[in-house]
Amino acid sequence: MEAKELKQKAFGRWEGIVLKLAPQLSEAIERSPHHVPCPVHGGVDGFRLFKDFDDTGGGVCNTCGIKHDGYSLIMWANGWDFKETHDAIHDMLVGGGQKSLPPVAPQPVVKKKEVDVEAIRDSLNHVWKFSVPLSSPEARPARQYFANRGIPQVDYRKLDSKMIRFVPFLEYFEEGKLLGKYPAIVTMVCDSNGRPSTVHRTYITPDGTKAPVESPKKMMRHCAADLYGAMRIAARGNSKVLAITEGIETALAVMSAFNVPVWVAGNAHLLENFVPPKGVDIVIYADKDLPTKQYPEGHGQSAARALLLRLWKEGIKASIKVPDIEIPQGAKSVDWLDVISGANHALPKKTAIK
Repeated sequence: MEAKELKQKAFGRWEGIVLKLAPQLSEAIERSPHHVPCPVHGGVDGFRLFKDFDDTGGGVCNTCGIKHDGYSLIMWANGWDFKETHDAIHDMLVGGGQKSLPPVAPQPVVKKKEVDVEAIRDSLNHVWKFSVPLSSPEARPARQYFANRGIPQVDYRKLDSKMIRFVPFLEYFEEGKLLGKYPAIVTMVCDSNGRPSTVHRTYITPDGTKAPVESPKKMMRHCAADLYGAMRIAARGNSKVLAITEGIETALAVMSAFNVPVWVAGNAHLLENFVPPKGVDIVIYADKDLPTKQYPEGHGQSAARALLLRLWKEGIKASIKVPDIEIPQGAKSVDWLDVISGANHALPKKTAIK
């Protein structure tokens, strides 16, 4: 098969191809399209994948230059020539992936700049220092935002006020440039051992809508090596059941509707790798996504099933709940917030919140 035909076959599937053929790019895939250390020469944050990476396979390093497609990206990352790369992709997509891969050329030994963990902690603490509880009068925009999203009345007494809070004015950066300040819901992310790792931010407006920015939801840099944590927004109490969702708003809706403590993974990839605390049964409230070539049953369902099977293997009681409503035409998914609110991705009529 010619390269042009193979690229057409790979369209929309580059994430899985690159994970298989160049696993050293997994961090970049996980954090895409945000910057990460270059997989070839190191550094701190000089490399990122394009926003249409799954379609094109492209990325860019500030030092090494642009890799326009999956071929050039894999050739660069592995030190392969065109034929080795073409044969490996062809075997994976057409030939069943049975052939052994060519050896990866050793990368130049370049001393990586050490990550300044203390600086990252200072940045995280700076954000947290100016936060207030969601029940505070200053946090009215956050409560209005939840109401605008169609979430039933949130019982803030069931939330851990040390884990999810509100900042009246928080800096918003893109590519290192300050573009403004907005109110923000800030949520602590803890590693699998419960230690604070980073902060998730949801930028909003004073009247409770998403902020008019390119990425209203952003994760700060991690200060821990363990990236597979969770946002432990619910106080578990004595509950022997813990639910897990991809998104914060979905978690709040599930808590309100089913009176169960819920933690948040952040996305499908992190959901699949979620490590629960000991001694609890897990209920996975999965997102229902449209099928793709890479995820024939949908990414949300695929991640939930992978988590379920792993938990069963570990002897943990677990179950999956998938929305029983159809994905509306023009939408890519539905989640439990859609089920509970009946929103179907349309904002309900705004409710005045004190």
